Amino acid sequence: MAQSRVRRRKSRVKRTLKIFVFIGLFSFLLAGAAVTYFAFQLANATTSSEVELERGEKSELRTEPVNPSKDNISILFLGLDDREGNLEGRTDAMLLATFNKELGSIKLLNIPRDSLVDIPGRKNRDKINHAHAYGGLDTTIDTVENLFDIPVDYYVTLNFVAFVEIVDALGGVEVEVPFTFTEMDSNDTHGAITLEEGTQLLNGEEALAFSRMRKSDPRGDFGRGERQQEVIKAVIRKGASFSSISSYNEVLQSIEDHISTNLSFGNIVALHSYASELNNMDSIHIEGDDRRINGGYYFEPRQDSINELSATFRVHLGLVEPEERDYDEFDSTEEETE
Repeated sequence: MAQSRVRRRKSRVKRTLKIFVFIGLFSFLLAGAAVTYFAFQLANATTSSEVELERGEKSELRTEPVNPSKDNISILFLGLDDREGNLEGRTDAMLLATFNKELGSIKLLNIPRDSLVDIPGRKNRDKINHAHAYGGLDTTIDTVENLFDIPVDYYVTLNFVAFVEIVDALGGVEVEVPFTFTEMDSNDTHGAITLEEGTQLLNGEEALAFSRMRKSDPRGDFGRGERQQEVIKAVIRKGASFSSISSYNEVLQSIEDHISTNLSFGNIVALHSYASELNNMDSIHIEGDDRRINGGYYFEPRQDSINELSATFRVHLGLVEPEERDYDEFDSTEEETE
């Protein structure tokens, strides 16, 4: 009987860690009785990292606050080009995820950092990654909400230090490097890291280089976005094993020092219900065109693609009903469009 309880407990920890590691590219969750002390310390670290937005507890596009335990929600993940620990500066990576409670499904979009968009408070359109430098989190979130006409309920930000420390704490992640390339490290030392083509086990610095590289990729931001999503999935696979985290204290310290979120510990625990879908996330893409303006590079999203993504997100969040078609038909149409 005791052995049965132990097996059930280990199984529960393993399932919980999957959702923990999805947020765990950005923060870590271990909810369960297996390691009470660690769970208590994690709750404290999460509380220390919790920062409310100026707008308050809900988006202006919501009539009332949402709760991940019972509502469909959206989360904006931001990777900041920041090494000073103040979580300021431009965003180097931006991923928007929506979670549908009824379907238990997740849609994930990489937003190219050079996307030419309207930024609230700015006269002219600019790159979306400048929004954070202009007005911080609230301006960044307002920009994404205006772009897709959906509420952004929660956010998670982390800097390069957190990314490197979390991957190292996992003992590295395994990815498929599409071709051999050389990239700078987190200190912007050019040529510091060389990744060889093929399946590779990457440490934190190497995983960061794999995620950041753009200029050597003939597909530019699209290739970069796919590599970022591959790292997320690699972290999920590695984190599915409870024994893969080598240093809990390092993870906790990294959460406290280098991550900011308006997700509470209870909110993160509530995301446990999506654990079984983490390896089947629906990755969607934005279509657009390359542009040169005053000598600078921009990616200009196509309006029809923005409209399609907005419709996809709004249906997935339950804000509108699909027009005379069910979810399967909508997803099929979406895939054909892409």
